[in-house]
Formats: sequence, structure tokens, C-alpha cells
Amino acid sequence: MATGIKDKVAILGMGCSRFGERWDAGTPELLAEAFEEALADAGLERRQINAAWYGSGMDAINVGNSSIPVAMALRLEGIPVSRVENMCATATEALRGATYAVASGAVDIALAIGAEKLKDTGYGGLPTPFKGTLNDMWMPLGSAPAGFAQLAAGYRAKHGISKEDLKRAIAHVSWKSHQNGTLSPKAHLQKAVTMEQIINAPMIAEPLGLYDCCGVSDGCAAAIVTTPEIARALGKKDLVTIKALQLATSSGVESGTDQWDGSYVNTTRIAAKRAYEEAGITNPREQLDLMEVHDCFSITELVTMEDLFVSAEGRATFDVMDGFFDREGNGVPCQVDGGLKCFGHPIGASGLRMAYEIYTQLLGRADKRQLSSPSIGLAHNLGGVPYLGVAAISILGLHS
Repeated sequence: MATGIKDKVAILGMGCSRFGERWDAGTPELLAEAFEEALADAGLERRQINAAWYGSGMDAINVGNSSIPVAMALRLEGIPVSRVENMCATATEALRGATYAVASGAVDIALAIGAEKLKDTGYGGLPTPFKGTLNDMWMPLGSAPAGFAQLAAGYRAKHGISKEDLKRAIAHVSWKSHQNGTLSPKAHLQKAVTMEQIINAPMIAEPLGLYDCCGVSDGCAAAIVTTPEIARALGKKDLVTIKALQLATSSGVESGTDQWDGSYVNTTRIAAKRAYEEAGITNPREQLDLMEVHDCFSITELVTMEDLFVSAEGRATFDVMDGFFDREGNGVPCQVDGGLKCFGHPIGASGLRMAYEIYTQLLGRADKRQLSSPSIGLAHNLGGVPYLGVAAISILGLHS
């Protein structure tokens, strides 16, 4: 019977590139930037890595969707390197591959790395065309802003919240992230904005204005994982271990049946329940010290608070406005580094970038944005749109 991976895998080191419009670097340079930091943090030589998983969604480096260019860029000689993709959960999928390999005993030390050079593709977050007159077998995703605007409409209708109250709540979500982003030297956007700027910004898809949408960026993040025993033998004293790593994919129930009311993201709820069980968490509102969630749009973060069972059903709006998720608030700080809102969303890198912030906070290395003695944190990815997609959750904590 499966017992899960709680505390079977430790993070030896992590690295993260600077995110932004990185015209100064190609994908190989971004990979090297994150990898060299992770390698130095782990105190390893690259020859000690036994296997690697590379996450990328759209990057042109993937000739034939191969992982070979990554092995070449990082000089990973003769080891297995696998390229994975799972929409916006791609980086967490890479971490899952490396983590499971170590937990199974297949390898001693594994690398997870995710990168994306979206600015070079011209990608702007708008819908991409499908080929010919016949679409692929599965349902097209359409426009991301429109899909998440529908989530806002469903949430508001179900819980009887006025347009004005919801707009102010999601504006607070964006305001909070921009405030936090000013303390993140690796973030794309490091400028605070006011509530008035957010509320009065041009509309993208009602109720989502310009500042309610994350940007498009280039970036890379990496993690090197092993067993706690090997980490101790290598001289590591303060260990961060993976308490849970769960992923849930939609079967199409939301879009193809009448079983979903449009007010929540079902895959997040499924993954959260599994992750909490694996980690031994019974009350996330009380037990989590910080969160990094997939704030591709401000409404997504608000609804995710309920999907993660941190806010009660229909109460996330009130928790947001009460400052429960603010860095200096009285609850669970969320997006203390600025989140996708300030880092942007290089698809293949975001999940590992979130884990990087949790890891950095747990080890007390976050400088001006450091929280007071956190011991456990959660990172959440959401791929696709609310009615068709994938959700991934990783929970990291200090190892006793």
C-alpha cells in the first residue's frame, strides 16, 4: 500500500534566475544562471547528479521536444535527462519526477529545472490558433482572461457578492503582491501600485483589469534533491524536506457535464486534499506559515484560498479585505515575493520559482521580505483554465 513521500526527499540546493524581459540571455544562459546557484547551494559538482528532469512548455530550445539541448547547456554528461510538460504545472511536474526518482531509490541525487523564454516567442497570453478546420480531439482552452473572468462571475453569483465588493477584493490581491514585489530583487516588476490605479486600470475581461493579470516573462528555476540521509552525510544541517507533492488533472467533468457550478477549481481541491493527507496537515489555516499560489489573475488567488481550504466557502473575499493574506497580516502570508503578478509567468519555471521562495523563507534567507520563523509552506500551480486543466501542490517544511 502506498505510504506517500513525506520526509523521504530533501532539497540539497535551489537556484533561480532573475525574471523579466531577458534580452540579455538565451535559454541556455537562463538555465546556467539557475543551475549554478543550485549547484553552489548544494555544495556539489555536476558529476554527482544522477538524473535530471527539465520542464518547458513553449520554448524553442526544445528541438523535437528533446531534452538534449539542456544536457548540453548544463554539461550533464551521460546521465538520463527527461523533458516534461504539463501546462502551467510544468515546473512542478519536473520536481515531481526528480522527487519520485529519489524517493523510489532509483537515484541518489536528481535535478529538477524549468525554464521558458517567452518574450522571444512573441507570446502575449492571448489564445493561439488551432490548426485547420478540425480542432484537436480535446476542447480548446480559448482566452485565459475570459476563462478566469467566468470564474469570477460564477464565484460572485454563487456567494451573492456585489460587483463592487469583488472588484475591491481582487484589487487588494494585486495591491498586496505589488507591495511584496518591491522587496524581490529577482522579480520582473518591482514597483508598488495604488488601489486606485488597479481599480481604474483598463479592462481586459470584466472584472479583470490590467493589474489583475500577470505578465509575460523569461526565467528559470532549479532544485537538486536527495534523501535526508545523503544530505546529512554531505554536511547539510538545516534541511528542507518535501512533505507532499500531488497533482490532479481534469477529466472534462467541469466542461462536459452539469456537475460544476463555475465558482471554484475542482482539480485544486482534489490535489489539496491529497497533499494535506500526505503531509499530515489537518487544519491548513492554522498549520501553514506561508503560501505561493498560481495568481495568473487576481481572482484566481482569491478563489484558490477556498480551494485550498484556508478560507471557508464564500469567505475568501472577507479574508482578503481583512488582510489575512498580507505579509504583515494576522493570517497566512501569500505571495511574499510578489507571485506571478510580479515575477510574470514563464510557464516552465513558475512552479519551481514558487518552491524556491518557500525554501528561501524556511532557511531564513529572504532578506527584507523574510517572515518570522516559518516552518512549513505550500506552493500551488494551476494549468489551463478553470473548466479544463491541471493543479499541482507541493508542501515543503523544515526537517526535525
